[in-house]
Amino acid sequence: MSGQRGPLVIIGGAEDKHEDMSILREFVRLAGGIHARIVVMTVATKLPVEVGADYIDVFERLNVEDVRTFDVSSRAAANRESACKAIEQATGVFFTGGEQIRITELLGGTKVDATLHERHGEGLVLGGTSAGASMMSSTMIVDGTGDTNPKLGIVTMAPGMEFIDGVVIDQHFAQRGRLGRLLAAVAKYPHHLGLGIDENTAVIVNGNELEVIGKGAVVIVDAGALLFSNIDRLQKDDPMALYGVKLHVLPSGYHFLLRERQPDIERLARGEAF
Repeated sequence: MSGQRGPLVIIGGAEDKHEDMSILREFVRLAGGIHARIVVMTVATKLPVEVGADYIDVFERLNVEDVRTFDVSSRAAANRESACKAIEQATGVFFTGGEQIRITELLGGTKVDATLHERHGEGLVLGGTSAGASMMSSTMIVDGTGDTNPKLGIVTMAPGMEFIDGVVIDQHFAQRGRLGRLLAAVAKYPHHLGLGIDENTAVIVNGNELEVIGKGAVVIVDAGALLFSNIDRLQKDDPMALYGVKLHVLPSGYHFLLRERQPDIERLARGEAF
C-alpha cells in the first residue's frame, strides 16, 4: 500500500452493472486491476446474500479473481478478528446500497471500523453506492423529502463513518429531485459542501481533489458565503429563505478542489478539464 490515504469512489446509486460498467471498472483499476483483492460489504442491505452474489458476479466479470462478501448482522460480528483480517488483506472495500444508518449502527466504533480507517490511511481504496455513498462523510443524510423546495425539517442528519470531512453527500440526486433537501442540509451545516450525485455517476476523491465520472452530473452546493437565512425563525415545514448560496454543476471529466471550495481553475486554464 502507498502510505497515503486511498481514493474514495462515491457513487450516486444505480451504477451500470451490465454494459461498459465504467464506474465499477474504475474502482477495480484503482484497487489493483486483475490483482485486486476486493471485499464487498453488504451491511447496509437486508438482502445480503442476493446483493452480495450480484456484486461478486460483477467483479468476476471484470476479471477480479479474489472477491468475497462480508455481511455484518451484529456488532459482535464487526469485532471478530476474521473480519478485520479480511480487510487487512484487501486492496479495495466496496459498500453496497441499502440503509446508511445500518452501516453506522453496526460498524461504528468496532474493530472493523478501526481497521477500515487504518487501512484507508495506508492506501486502501474505498467505494460505496447509494447508502454506501452517503455514509462516507462525517455528517450524513439518513432520511428526507425530495421533490420540494428547501424547508425546515425535511431532512434528517446523523453522524457518518468519517472517511471524508467537510461534505454532505446525497445520491440518486436528479432522479429523485433532491436539490431542496440538500439545500436544507447545507443551510443547517454551512461549513460543509453539499455533493448531490446522480445515478450511474461517481466522484473519485484523491486527497483534496474530486473528479466526476459516469453518465450524469454532480451538483456541489456551497453555503459557506451564505448572506442570509431565516432558519432561526422557522417552524417545521416552513420554507427557507437562503441568500448567497453557490451552486456548481460538474459533468464527467471535471474537477473540484475541496479545501478551496472551487473548481480546478488551473486545470481549466490549461485546457485540461477532461
